[in-house]
Amino acid sequence: MDLKSKIILISGPTASGKTSFAIKLAKKVNGEIINADSMQVYKELKILTARPSIKEQKKIKHHLYGFQKVNHKFSTGLWLKLAIKKIKKVQKKNKIPILVGGTGLYFKALVDGLVKIPHITQKERNKIRQKQKRLGQKKFYRSLIEIDPYSKNKINHNDIQRSIRAYEIKKYTKLSMFEWFNKTKSNFEKNQFIKFYIDYPRNLIMKRIIKRVNEMFSKGAIKEVKLFLKLKIRKENSSNKVIGIQEISELLKHNIDINEAKERISIKTRQYAKRQSTWARSYMNDWIKIDFNNSNFSNLEKLLS
Repeated sequence: MDLKSKIILISGPTASGKTSFAIKLAKKVNGEIINADSMQVYKELKILTARPSIKEQKKIKHHLYGFQKVNHKFSTGLWLKLAIKKIKKVQKKNKIPILVGGTGLYFKALVDGLVKIPHITQKERNKIRQKQKRLGQKKFYRSLIEIDPYSKNKINHNDIQRSIRAYEIKKYTKLSMFEWFNKTKSNFEKNQFIKFYIDYPRNLIMKRIIKRVNEMFSKGAIKEVKLFLKLKIRKENSSNKVIGIQEISELLKHNIDINEAKERISIKTRQYAKRQSTWARSYMNDWIKIDFNNSNFSNLEKLLS
């Protein structure tokens, strides 16, 4: 089983057991784990983001977990830059990089490359937005198709944001948005990736989510949110999107009780798991589906070949 140049990716809905699977696999193939979850990067939010425990991280070397302060902005582009460096560093040690997480966009950026949006001044962008408002979406879409026929049937005629973006790119680069996207390349070859998606029945995911939420509260989720709120993070910072912050904030204000807070967090987490599954159906069709019970790696050689 020659895995020297391979990069293993593990994804799946939240609470599907990705961490456990990754640790077992890393032990088998002499690998190290790299985080591919947009919320587990935050230093101050260990419990709410279900970051791998210290005990788990002692079993196998982990990278890019809990290093980013919550008051700093973090992006897909920054993650990709750091992840590429870590992959190469792990490979230099003759170990296998194993990227684990539930952020589909991170994996897409790694496998397909990250689209570098052309720089267009705000003044120029405002002109196009004004044109869209003046013409209305129906006529604006027609004008887009006239200058960029590639956009026809690729952009829904009612999609205002994508229509405007496609118009901007065509007007100021002379290339269709789709031609521009095709210029994007990954830092790695496609055949270097071995991609696993943990397939978990929805009814069982729901049970696991409820269990995880209860564990979060017993581990100190309320205290974690209290400390987070003291930092007075700007609303636009992505750390505010971590599930549980809003709900526990309402609990601390005595607007809801603890049972209501748990229920709201569970519902929001289930909705997030559903979005992850929807993303997977659209962008992860070629990933190897791993049954949630497949933890003994009896057919590992076949899967990794």
